[in-house]
This record gives sequence, C-alpha cells and structure tokens, in this order.
Amino acid sequence: MAKALSRELGYVFVDSGAMYRGVTLYCMQHGFIVDGEPDELAILANLDNINLSFEFNPVRGASDLLLNGENVEALIRMPEVAGNVSKIAALPFVRKKLVDEQRKMGENGGIVMDGRDIGSIVFPEAELKLFVTAQPEIRAERRLLELQQNHIETTFEEVLHNLTERDYLDSNREDSPLIQTPDAIVIDTSDLNREEQLHIALELVKSRLK
Repeated sequence: MAKALSRELGYVFVDSGAMYRGVTLYCMQHGFIVDGEPDELAILANLDNINLSFEFNPVRGASDLLLNGENVEALIRMPEVAGNVSKIAALPFVRKKLVDEQRKMGENGGIVMDGRDIGSIVFPEAELKLFVTAQPEIRAERRLLELQQNHIETTFEEVLHNLTERDYLDSNREDSPLIQTPDAIVIDTSDLNREEQLHIALELVKSRLK
C-alpha cells in the first residue's frame, strides 16, 4: 500500500524496515550474531561502517536497499534475516542511528514512510498516520507469495511463526515499541485487495490535503 501510495502521489517511498534488515544482514555477514543473540559491543563498534541508501529499481517500480553500495534487496528478504531483525532492531543505538537517518530523509516532506515506529517516534507530527493491519494468517499468505515471487523457498508455517514472533518482540521491546498511536487511522486490509487498499489510503490523503 505504501509503495503504491507514494507512486500515485509522486512522493518518495522509504521502507524503514528494510533499513533494519540491512543492519541485520551486515551483522550476520560479519559474525555479530552468535547463537541467535547480537554481540552488542561488536555492533556498536562497527556501526559507523554500515552505510544504507535506496536506489530506484525501474523493473520493480520501487526502491532497492543498498548496503555499503551493494544491492541487497533480495538478501534482506531471506527468512534468516527476518528471524534476527527484531533483536537487532531492539538495540537502542541501532534505533538512534536509523531514526536520525529517517528524519533526515523526511525533512522536506513529500514522503511516504513504512515502518513500525514511524507515527510514534520518527514522525510524531506526521500529517497522516495509517495503522495498517490484517489477520496474521492473511499476512502470512501475502508474505509467502512475495517470497515465492522472489524465488525464496519457505513454508506457510515458517512465515506465520516468524511474523507472529516479530510482532510480539516488536510490541514488547522497551525502545520504540510497535504501538497504534491515538491519532492513527486503522485500516484492516484482511478483506481488501490492493486496489481497494490504495483507494482508501488516497481518499484519506486527499482529505488531509484540502
């Protein structure tokens, strides 16, 4: 929905979750996650060596994440990365680094940002906040289809387990937990197709821009 909305509005789209996945991938590549637990001292010491940026991919019609200049869009979607990202994202110094970068991206407005703490922490004064949700099983089906389209093999059960575990960890972390802010508008997409989701989001945007 966020990608489609940005295209319709001509705004920049930023997937903040991809940024946390990028940091997670770097940590995995450099052995900073041992037995499922992050080596906080090693990650902190190497934080300045992690450079993230986005590059528009005309084939996908969306932006790919670059990690130190390398396109890692496919790699950050791997189940192994998804299984570790919540623990990396819970580290306060990681969050501070990425929140600062995300705020810089949105300084001039004209941006649609997708993420779990955007309305609460990154842009608490955002013009429009949408809290998008769906039933876990439906979210898992959608994620599985996305992974399969990218030739990533996994199972529905694995995707559902990962999704519900990440929801729990992100909702219960001390720093910037996943919450619905009082001023956010809830959109349950369980029974909505992509066109219907986009229509609702566009109407909400138009109502705020009047």
